[in-house]
Amino acid sequence: MAKIQPTANIHSFESLATLDGKGLRYGIFFVGCPYRCVYCHNPDTWSGEGQRYTVEELAKKVIRYKPYFGKDGGVTISGGEVLLQSAFVAAFEKRMKKEGVGVVLDTSGGVPLTKEVKAAIEGAEALILDLKFWDDAGYRKYCRGGIATVLETLDHCEKKQVPVWIRTVLVPGINDREECIDRYAEVVKGYTCIERYQLLAFHTMGFSKYERLGIDNPLKDTPAMDRSRLDELQRYLDSKEIVK
Repeated sequence: MAKIQPTANIHSFESLATLDGKGLRYGIFFVGCPYRCVYCHNPDTWSGEGQRYTVEELAKKVIRYKPYFGKDGGVTISGGEVLLQSAFVAAFEKRMKKEGVGVVLDTSGGVPLTKEVKAAIEGAEALILDLKFWDDAGYRKYCRGGIATVLETLDHCEKKQVPVWIRTVLVPGINDREECIDRYAEVVKGYTCIERYQLLAFHTMGFSKYERLGIDNPLKDTPAMDRSRLDELQRYLDSKEIVK
């Protein structure tokens, strides 16, 4: 009897992404997320049906783009939260490895480290890991979740030496001060697996999605993060020399 392939619930695709890993990336966005971040710009990925794909069906879509991203690029899986479908991810990574294509996982770190989640993490060429706040109180207040699984994910990457890019979204009036950056830096200091720590600007481009979906937008009166201020705080973070 033929083995039944796992399937994944996919929200959308981005054929040529440039910011979510090295080189050109084929972006795949999964449905589902354990958090409800007040600044989320993809509330349409929180739940819903999306479209079901088997590993082979998804592989065929990606392989068509190999001439574009070549050996210097690859696939980045995001969401939503990709590790909610970790068994599929691990199987997809193995399929991509046969094609010589690396897979980067863009994750919130909000999923407990089951055997399947560990396998998906260890099968990735790198993780892009969101560090949303520096403590559990911030996660509870602004994300309706906790920080414990995030730190466990980072610890596992350190143990297995999976390369990590840390990302933090800065929101005006919430976490856009130097003392906040100090707290973030304290959380990640000493990790050798971290290759990059990038600050991202809160923006309002996703506001229309809240309106369309009838979801309350708690930051509807918050302006986009000023780019010059973001650059200033990035330089301040870089001065901490977290990445050796």
